[in-house]
Amino acid sequence: MFGLKDKVVLVTGGNRGIGAAIVGKLEKHGAQVAYTYRSDPGANGKLPIRADVTNLAEMDAAVQQVEEELGPIYGVVANAGITNDTLLSRMNPEQWESVISTNLNGAFNSIRPVAPLMYERKEGCFIFISSVVGEQGNIGQVNYSATKAGLIGMAKTLGLEGARYGVRANVVSPGFTETDMVRTIPDKVKEKILKTIPLRRFATEEEIAWGVVYLMSPVTGGYITGATLSINGGRHT
Repeated sequence: MFGLKDKVVLVTGGNRGIGAAIVGKLEKHGAQVAYTYRSDPGANGKLPIRADVTNLAEMDAAVQQVEEELGPIYGVVANAGITNDTLLSRMNPEQWESVISTNLNGAFNSIRPVAPLMYERKEGCFIFISSVVGEQGNIGQVNYSATKAGLIGMAKTLGLEGARYGVRANVVSPGFTETDMVRTIPDKVKEKILKTIPLRRFATEEEIAWGVVYLMSPVTGGYITGATLSINGGRHT
């Protein structure tokens, strides 16, 4: 249905949360999925690889391993990310750099080794996992917001650069999603957040994964590039 059978896809941070949901959903629709992790591997995926996205050499090696063991990479999902929240007036350089290094530099490190290969083969798709915070901002997350907005800019530019080679680049931008991080938010705070969401609920990880499948597919997403798919329940349009 989605034309993903036997397509090789690399997902960064695919061992848990939204990343694991993406891995599982892509697999369900026939893709051969490799994913990176830093600590514990997840339950899904054909090829788990321990690699740190902040390290270009490790990501280059990961890409080589995927190509050797699974075949030519068709898609990359730049999902790995962290938070380190506080107000800008209290944020130290380490808090800023840690988030920039993982979320923004990590995305560059993940796609840089693959792009020339895709361009040579004249097919492929990059998907960046951004956030509603990158589209509208959020108090206490200036570092996180900056990186997630940056991913949108990367996708728009790569959409232009890759078009001549038949390589697409898009963004999935989740709103508040039922992840482990959100589950730890106090109920009173959750209630306040829910009031800002017209659909009055958080997204499920599976709903975000469906967005990735849609854009990754050469059938449903084949004429979509440089676009942002916002999955946020109407919180920001």
